[in-house]
Amino acid sequence: MTDDISLVALSGLGPERATEIRSLIRDVPGYPHEPIVFRDITPLLADGAALADVVEAFARLCEGDGGHQVDVVAGMEARGFLLGAPLATRLGVGFLPLRKAGKLPPPVERVDYELEYGTAAIELRTGTLRPGARVLLVDDVLATGGTAVAAAELVERCGGEVVSLAFLMELGGLGGRERLAGRTVETLLRVDGAGES
Repeated sequence: MTDDISLVALSGLGPERATEIRSLIRDVPGYPHEPIVFRDITPLLADGAALADVVEAFARLCEGDGGHQVDVVAGMEARGFLLGAPLATRLGVGFLPLRKAGKLPPPVERVDYELEYGTAAIELRTGTLRPGARVLLVDDVLATGGTAVAAAELVERCGGEVVSLAFLMELGGLGGRERLAGRTVETLLRVDGAGES
């Protein structure tokens, strides 16, 4: 474990528990290549109590005086599903999977976006989002922000209102938060330095 991760919203669990949860994120230097430090969240997902605490930390962002009241949680494929579905259950709202292109039967709404190494697309089944629904977008990592920007555009194209985007981890210095300027962005952990997840 490196010390380049600040606990941000996880600190609400108490410093000792937040540190325990951080210790479940495995650092893999040089994967898939140098100088990346891959942040493997698999051990965190495999620990039931830690996963429940992370879901609770996300839920606190939606509740209370400063919270974001939401009608539905939308998760970005694929790890956004793993965090978003239990969060939706905890909040008592529905869950929408935002899928990679070609994974849903038609009709679908689609947004294409640029990646460092090409293009990608994200889709949502037409008619599954109620017009005016308040949507919380969830994913595991905010890096360059390309997928998050496309997801927000897709939700809005389908008639929803993006009230917030929430991420387990933000990789600082890659411009993701800047690309989402003007939107509410919440993170539980912030990684400063080279990393990927």
